[in-house]
Amino acid sequence: MDMGNGTLIGVLVLIGILLLLIVLFFCFVPVGLWISSLAANVRVSLFNMIGMRLRRVVPSAIVLPLIKARKAGLELSVNQLEAHYLAGGHVDNVVNALIASERAGISLPFEKAAAIDLAGRDVLDAVRMSVNPKVIETTDISAVAKDGIELLVKARVTVRANLERLVGGAGEATVLARIGEGIVTTVGSADSHKEVLENPDKISKLVLTKGLDSGTAFEILSIDIADIDVGRNIGAQLQTLQAEADKNIAQAKAEERRAMAVAREQEMRAYVVEAEAEVPKAMAEALRSGNLGVMDYYRMQNVKADTRLREALGENSSISVDLRSGESDGKE
Repeated sequence: MDMGNGTLIGVLVLIGILLLLIVLFFCFVPVGLWISSLAANVRVSLFNMIGMRLRRVVPSAIVLPLIKARKAGLELSVNQLEAHYLAGGHVDNVVNALIASERAGISLPFEKAAAIDLAGRDVLDAVRMSVNPKVIETTDISAVAKDGIELLVKARVTVRANLERLVGGAGEATVLARIGEGIVTTVGSADSHKEVLENPDKISKLVLTKGLDSGTAFEILSIDIADIDVGRNIGAQLQTLQAEADKNIAQAKAEERRAMAVAREQEMRAYVVEAEAEVPKAMAEALRSGNLGVMDYYRMQNVKADTRLREALGENSSISVDLRSGESDGKE
């Protein structure tokens, strides 16, 4: 009885191990994907799929795009797709781009599509833009004509992707910057803002002749002026600011001259005070030397007193005259 139980347990353990091995086999070996490839007439061996697992490549990311490409009539190999996957590319996106270009009649080799994808650009979106051009709308671009009036210009740019220059070519930001520069230059060369408002197509014609798409990943098909608004009078504002600056400079120079005059006046007053301080010394010396008599000294003092009195009377008379004029005004 014990031997029968031991044999049953051994059989159950063996069956469990076999089931585990079978589950691991089907998890590691994509048998279902291999059957799908056989049904689609795409020859990918089972050992090749096992090798993808060992190389850390997801087999479905290679086999399914390969089936799609073969059904579309593209001749691609497993090694090409696997190499692109290992390089960090998007295999399914590249295959979709190749199919789209084949249907649109655009010549796009796999190597070129893979290079565009590895460069970080959306190769499928580039192919779609080659077939259906994209419209880019600029923001309000501020430009000033020669008469000082600011114009706010908004443009719509129709571009088509250039697959030959997509790798290494400049993007949309460069195109918009060049268009803004061309608009500013064109408006700035106009004598009057009215001239630009009357002929807005002049802007697009002049900008197109500059070859703004050179070195970019796009080809500019047309530039259309969507809207033009009149902004500020920049010339008048600049003249106002210049006049204000000139006034401040003149005021500063006048203040400098006034300060120099005040300093000069104080300096002269100091000389006068210094000279007046020498007068008593000279008088004392004259009295001691006999060049000035006592009576002469008193007469000089009387003259000074009389002078001060006359000055005081003159000030009082002017004050009284002002008071009379104020009273007369009040009476009137």
